[in-house]
Amino acid sequence: MHPEFSYELAFSRNIGWLAQHEQEILRHKRIAIAGMGGVGGVHLLALSRLGIANFHIADFDCFDVQNFNRQAGAMVSTLGRPKIEVMAAQAQDINPEIRLKSFPEGVTAANLRDFLAGVDLYVDGLDFFAFDMRRAVFAACAELGIPAITAAPIGMGAALLNFLPGGMSFDDYFGWGDLPETEKALRFVIGLAPAGLNRGYMVDPSAVNFAERRTPSTGMACQICAGVVATEVLKLMLHRGPVRGAPHGMQFDAYLGRLARTWRPGGHRHPMQRLALAMGRRQFANAMSRPA
Repeated sequence: MHPEFSYELAFSRNIGWLAQHEQEILRHKRIAIAGMGGVGGVHLLALSRLGIANFHIADFDCFDVQNFNRQAGAMVSTLGRPKIEVMAAQAQDINPEIRLKSFPEGVTAANLRDFLAGVDLYVDGLDFFAFDMRRAVFAACAELGIPAITAAPIGMGAALLNFLPGGMSFDDYFGWGDLPETEKALRFVIGLAPAGLNRGYMVDPSAVNFAERRTPSTGMACQICAGVVATEVLKLMLHRGPVRGAPHGMQFDAYLGRLARTWRPGGHRHPMQRLALAMGRRQFANAMSRPA
């Protein structure tokens, strides 16, 4: 450990918004984050700067040039390096006391229980299209009574959903089942952001192609996600303030300067969700029928 490092001094500027005893509580919490890319990496850094000092992190990927616009660890100096190693080093550079349990093979069916063992909360940072594993992780959290948060970088803002013990489950909200991947992607986007604040300012809709597993994302949105998630983590871990679980959601769009709170009882079964899904399917079909 660096001789000049002091936990109390490093996080002293949190005090005021946090009481000293609350900072000490956060110091001993353990958070699991799956994915160290666009949102997962900034989640780890934001929570490290909040003073949380115990993490389980998972990722199997390496940094590439196409990550530069949004991923905290993506730089020329880290090209080709494992994301989990780069982000672990950054977190430990912030707080040398941090204890990390790394899963460099990513989250798998074989290690899922170990990944969630002893954690106080799970934060979703998996790739958008990791449908099967995302569903498995949220199901395991529900079974184990672990609060689980997902925040999507949509447009130039963030869409938040909390899945809380005893509340509506991920499966009930999205209703993926054995549906095709394109339908899962559509339900995920519309379920995450029912308000659709971002829809009016996309300048090139062809950038979204679920069949090719391709969606756009901005660095601003990833940073906003990290701030929103870290705040929810603080509230859940310290039992401070209201935390709404699904089917309640929230979307903040910095481009429009708008905040929308949503409530979709029944999740994908809600009439407004069913209408939005029908419209989305039609738009997707039209896009796929256009000549390349």
